Amino acid sequence: MVQKALVSILVAYATGTLLAAATLGMIPTAIARAGDGIQIVMAFFLGGIISFFILEKLIIWRHCHDIECEVTHLAAAPIILIGDAFHNLTDGIVLAAAFLIDFHIGIVVSLSVIAHEIPQEIGDFAVLLDKKYTKKKAFLYNTLSGSITIPAAIIGYYVLDLISEIIPYVLAISAASFIYIALSDLTPELHQKIGIKYSLRQIIFILAGIGTMILIFILK
Repeated sequence: MVQKALVSILVAYATGTLLAAATLGMIPTAIARAGDGIQIVMAFFLGGIISFFILEKLIIWRHCHDIECEVTHLAAAPIILIGDAFHNLTDGIVLAAAFLIDFHIGIVVSLSVIAHEIPQEIGDFAVLLDKKYTKKKAFLYNTLSGSITIPAAIIGYYVLDLISEIIPYVLAISAASFIYIALSDLTPELHQKIGIKYSLRQIIFILAGIGTMILIFILK
């Protein structure tokens, strides 16, 4: 019960951070860096949302944070790990693009990724245990899929630095992934809990996530 309550709080907080990072930081920064290419930036943003919808159909892009989730529960464990690895690869590229544009944007994006990854990894670990993996194997495989973020960020940093003109468009796609995750993955999970107590707690932590991002921008 304590774990489920904690995960629910983390999911609500992650929802706020992802939405705020995308709408208050990443999209405005991408538009500012693109100059006259506002429509192109927004076209990449729209294309990103459509692309992530397609990816969700092809692999387990959506991560449930509970072993009772029907989509994840029916998927084979290797598919869960592949989906997680691909997701973490994307996170690494997102981090690289953010830090190349602005250090504070990088911090905001990093906190958003961490806030989302914690409940996601807890959920993946629980699902692997449910699939009869030992705790040692579940931890090892989960760690391996999660470790892709760092090398992806390092490689992405140097590659994007060489072709810096595409960074605003990478950032627009990254913002699309944040908003898609928040609205397609996290928000529906929050709606599974009904009642005034749950709703108030979710709203408070969503606002806390947004407030954290705003505070970082103010201290910039």
